[in-house]
Amino acid sequence: MLAEMRIQGLGVIEEALLELHAGFTVVTGETGAGKTMVVTGLHLLSGGRAEASKVRNGMLKAFVEGRFTVGKDDAAGRIVTDAGADVDEDGSVIALRTVAADGRSRAHLGGRSVPVGVLSDLSEQVIAVHGQNDQLRLLRPAEQRAVIDRFAGEAVGGPLAEYRRVREEWLAVLTELSERSNRSREMAQQADLLKHGLNEIDAVAPEPGEDVELTEQIKRLAAVDELRAMATEAHAAVSGAQDGDPDAPGALGLVGEAVRRLVSAEDAALRDLVPRLEEASTLLSDVGSELGSYVENLDADPALLEKVLARQADLKRLTRKYAADVDGVLAWAEDARRRLESMDTSEEALAALALRRDELAVQLVSHATEVSAARGKAAAELATAITKELSGLAMGQAELEITVEQRPAEHGDRQALAIDGHAVHAGPDGVDEVELLLRAHNGAPPLPVHKAASGGELSRVMLAIEVVLAHADTVQTLVFDEVDAGVGGRAAVEIGRRLARLARTHQVLVVTHLPQVAAFADQHLVVDKGTSGGVTRSGVKTLGQGDRVRELARMLAGMDGTETGRAHAEELLATAEKDKAKNAGAKRKRAKKG
Repeated sequence: MLAEMRIQGLGVIEEALLELHAGFTVVTGETGAGKTMVVTGLHLLSGGRAEASKVRNGMLKAFVEGRFTVGKDDAAGRIVTDAGADVDEDGSVIALRTVAADGRSRAHLGGRSVPVGVLSDLSEQVIAVHGQNDQLRLLRPAEQRAVIDRFAGEAVGGPLAEYRRVREEWLAVLTELSERSNRSREMAQQADLLKHGLNEIDAVAPEPGEDVELTEQIKRLAAVDELRAMATEAHAAVSGAQDGDPDAPGALGLVGEAVRRLVSAEDAALRDLVPRLEEASTLLSDVGSELGSYVENLDADPALLEKVLARQADLKRLTRKYAADVDGVLAWAEDARRRLESMDTSEEALAALALRRDELAVQLVSHATEVSAARGKAAAELATAITKELSGLAMGQAELEITVEQRPAEHGDRQALAIDGHAVHAGPDGVDEVELLLRAHNGAPPLPVHKAASGGELSRVMLAIEVVLAHADTVQTLVFDEVDAGVGGRAAVEIGRRLARLARTHQVLVVTHLPQVAAFADQHLVVDKGTSGGVTRSGVKTLGQGDRVRELARMLAGMDGTETGRAHAEELLATAEKDKAKNAGAKRKRAKKG
């Protein structure tokens, strides 16, 4: 939840601290006092767009700081730790957003600079802001479908994930089949070039690293005389018979002589050197044998040299055309074989692709049908729940219907899917179109919500939707920004009652102009505007009982200075407290009974 929020230099608010209640907190204030800046601050903390126009005149920056309470092991806590920030021992973390006068902004989390997207990810887990813009979004077909899916949860989410997985492969096969069919001539030409290259490489049949080995072999064959002389002299130096003198001792003979002289020495220190000399003698003997074998096998072979040079020339022809070395040529050949497999335009290959397309289409139809069935069931349950909410919002005769119908495929639609003999569009979110319809009263035809409801009724419909969906929300903090616009009287009382009921399971923050709604709050904050030296400043303060009565009286048509206004305000508060106490008692009774 959001424990507190500090605002500096945002709009008309010079500096304000909001210490928020765990239940129902209401924010009120005169028009132009800056109530909306509270919601603007929440949007900024949620990673929303930063605007230079929101920075208070005369200030270089605007600051919005929020202290959230998260669990170290829940999704929000993992986002914090993944960003390199720490969650305090009490489970709190500080989020900070600054907006400069030139529009640039920075974000911090837990004292560390982070991308703004991190704040957005965190806010998705802990806070949801509902405003009049959200109402407009809910009128769009895609948003209405998202409402159903959110309400249904895993019942739609599971089969929808499978649908998307199969759809991705199905689209890939469709694309490949289309390309192979439409580009068969071009692909056949490319295939011929690849086949020619592979035939040329296969005819030479190079081995990995062969060009390097051939280079070394050619060097050896070209310098055979120098190598023989060098090896012969080295052999003589090791084994003896140097400079043509058959009696001249080599290193092996000299070491042997040293062994003979020391083996019978009376000094133990000299005798201890004998094993090491014998070890050297053995090593020299092995080297001498290898040098002798090298000289015997090192024959000048012009034919072999010519053969190796010819092989090198064959390899160079390949490396000039396909890669810098033989290993690169082999890699080109491997890639060419893979490309040829995907460029097979034979009837057999096309038939195999068509078969796979049809197999995937059958799977896709199965998943799409399951998604549609789950949406249909969820739509009926959601419509019933919303209609029940509307009956308590002075719309007792209104009835909400939610239709789930398959979207027909248009002519030439490449993503068309046949279901029950009809071609439907298989989009990323399934084959369904969802629409919210409102029957304003008995006998009235069901019409799209925005056509059937007046401005005030539309606000109540949207609030009912939000209240019902709030129970499907995993976020703890819910913010409502004047969603009660255009509502008054009895309906306003019912709105306050429902928000109070919602606050039993969520932290609820409401910006409102209705005293009937404000009376139900557990905590009342007021945005107070004042002028000093010609400069308008606004701050936020928490109201005690007496101040709260005066604020409610002001909201009741500006009657804060009259006994009638105060009496009316006190009556509102008493009614709300009695209602909350009654509902809390009923809840305890149900819990005890359960």
